[in-house]
Amino acid sequence: MPQDVNSAANDNDGVGQGGEPGQKSAVQLKKEAKKKEKLEKFKQKQEKLQQPNTGKKPKEKKEKQVITYDKSTAPGEKKDISGPMPDAYSPRYVEAAWYAWWEKSQFFKPEYGGRDPLVENPKGRFVMVIPPPNVTGSLHLGHALTSAVEDAITRWHRMKGRTTLWNPGCDHAGIATQVVVEKKLWRETSKTRHDIGREAFVQQVWKWKEEKGDRIYQQLRMMGCSVDFDRATFTMEPKMSKAVTEAFVRLHDQGLIYRCNRLINWSCTLRSAISDIEVDKRELPGRTLLPVPGYKDKVEFGVLISFAYKVEGSGQCAFFFFKDALRILACSAANVW
Repeated sequence: MPQDVNSAANDNDGVGQGGEPGQKSAVQLKKEAKKKEKLEKFKQKQEKLQQPNTGKKPKEKKEKQVITYDKSTAPGEKKDISGPMPDAYSPRYVEAAWYAWWEKSQFFKPEYGGRDPLVENPKGRFVMVIPPPNVTGSLHLGHALTSAVEDAITRWHRMKGRTTLWNPGCDHAGIATQVVVEKKLWRETSKTRHDIGREAFVQQVWKWKEEKGDRIYQQLRMMGCSVDFDRATFTMEPKMSKAVTEAFVRLHDQGLIYRCNRLINWSCTLRSAISDIEVDKRELPGRTLLPVPGYKDKVEFGVLISFAYKVEGSGQCAFFFFKDALRILACSAANVW
């Protein structure tokens, strides 16, 4: 019986649905036709790619036209908007000429409308100081976001009829500004701040501030910030330094701040104490030689050196531990002295 079944199965090979040997079914014929059609399309596509493209011209990219405000408006005069508006929004067209008119009209001053800022306004008063950007660079997207929010708040209070002042200014940025000015001084004169003295170096900082600070204020104008630039301040001005000193004295008298001896971060280059935020911390696996400003050769770090001083007349020793060998000599000199 098994032999008869196998022979019957072999006899049915190649028989289609019609029952005739060698005839393909309709499903098989349909699949083969699709394959043949796809193959023909692929061949035609390859032939087109191989042929040189001489007929079609490459599409030319059309540059978008930038619409600007071309009407002659004197600085400080109100913008002429009597003509037709552009079809598409153009920031250059919309923003042009407005800010100079706002400043000339003194819209952003608390004295606007003949109001005395010192006299109590029944509608209230709103005063805000701009977070002073560092004079070391230009404004970035974060400044733009903060300024937009603060400007909206200021304008809202002004529209409410309140005595409103948004006071601008720049921060001297402490160590960051000092480093930038020192590099500039060394690049131009090959001198350090110690060579020219404190007063001359402060003048260099002020000179550099005038260059960079004006750029920041111009950026605020471009964003349309409704600040009173006549009241712009810089944190190195005498009145600001006096205010900072007064604040520290008051906080100290109230016991909110105090002074004590603590380990500090000392910069060999700046010859000054610096905050933790100015320090790049680095873990050392062991003995490591690192370059230190002011030293010709690399200095050893990552080791703990023990040193013993003999105590005269007692036969005993006093042990000290140092992180670097340079301190041994300094400590020895202090003991001898």
